[in-house]
Formats: sequence, C-alpha cells, structure tokens
Amino acid sequence: MPTGEAPRGRPPTSHERQSGQPWDASYRDGPPPWDIDEPQPAVVRLAEAGGFASPVLDAGCGTGENGLYLASRGLSVFGVDVAETAVATANCRATARGLDATFAVGDALHLRPLARTFRTVLDCGLFHTFDPAERADYVTSLAEVVEPGGTVHILCFSDSGPAPGPHPLSRAAVAEPFGSGVDWQVAAIEPDTLRTRFSDACPAWFATVRRRPS
Repeated sequence: MPTGEAPRGRPPTSHERQSGQPWDASYRDGPPPWDIDEPQPAVVRLAEAGGFASPVLDAGCGTGENGLYLASRGLSVFGVDVAETAVATANCRATARGLDATFAVGDALHLRPLARTFRTVLDCGLFHTFDPAERADYVTSLAEVVEPGGTVHILCFSDSGPAPGPHPLSRAAVAEPFGSGVDWQVAAIEPDTLRTRFSDACPAWFATVRRRPS
C-alpha cells in the first residue's frame, strides 16, 4: 500500500495525512503507543460503576482490550476500526477467551452501514485524532447508530496539565461538535488520565454524552 493511502478507497483521515501512513501501519510495525494490552483504568472504573449497557459499540477498538473487558463482564460488544491488523488481533483474542465480542473493519465516520444500533458507545483514544470537521462528521455518524436515550463515553487527550499526549483537546473542543441541538446532551466532561506505553497518566478528558430520547 502506498504511504499515506487509506484502504478500500477510504479517504485518509487528518491523522493519516499528517503521519504519512495509514492507521494499519501502526499495528503492522509493532504495538503502537496507545496499545497497552489491557483495558484503560478509566474504562474499568466506569464499568465497575455500571456505566455501560448492552449492546456496546467500541469505536476505534484497536486490538480490542477495552471491548473484551466489557464482554468479560457480560456485555455484548461490537467493535470497529479501520486498521485491519488490529481487528484481526481483537477477533483472535475474543475467540481464545470465549467472549461475546465481535470486531469488524469499519469507519467510525460512516457508521450507518453497520445496520446496527447501540445502547452505549465507548470511544477510547479516537476522538482526539480527528480534526474539527471530522469530529462534526463523527457526531453525525454516531447519531445514526446510538439509540434514543443511549450514551457515548469519550476518553481523549486533554490540553490541561503537564506533558499532554498528541492531539490534545480543550474541554470546549470536546463539547463543541455535540452542540446544543435536540440530539445530544453533554452530561459531563471530567479530568481523567489515559495510559500509554510511555506514560501511566497522560492528562485526559472523560466525557459522557447522552442521546436525547425521541
């Protein structure tokens, strides 16, 4: 595949254009910095508090550890990612562990072709990779698959605090694409941390956004 080219005719995302390579290359060349081989502590904490309801969409699932953790707690999980290598790894792990989780190659900016709806969406480390136009498209895409009354949880790098991760966002940038219209209500955007292979506590936001009941 030529450098920077996205698979199957999908136009490259802003991150792919900036890095000069498709997302899949990050997994073919060894574990990427965000792939920590375990669920994010913030996701575990929220799950233990009952913050997820089936079915769950793991958007930008990577190699699946967050979704697999949720499946181990009895939730039905479907994950999507544009990186074919990561998706193959996630499915192998699901099969080996006998978990109710399925992972597929898919574009989070175009979720309607999934022909599925979800009660909860987990976005761990995807939202901050999009530029403002992509974030708006992403929220439009989420509206196609989140059930009325459903919830979207977003864990993303924050611009608040020392040593921020790549593509850090302000609190306002997280909230902005959800607007103040009839579809969404931003319930909370709280400071948290996101673990990488290089840091146990990158500053992050953990946002909870609810789709308004119809």
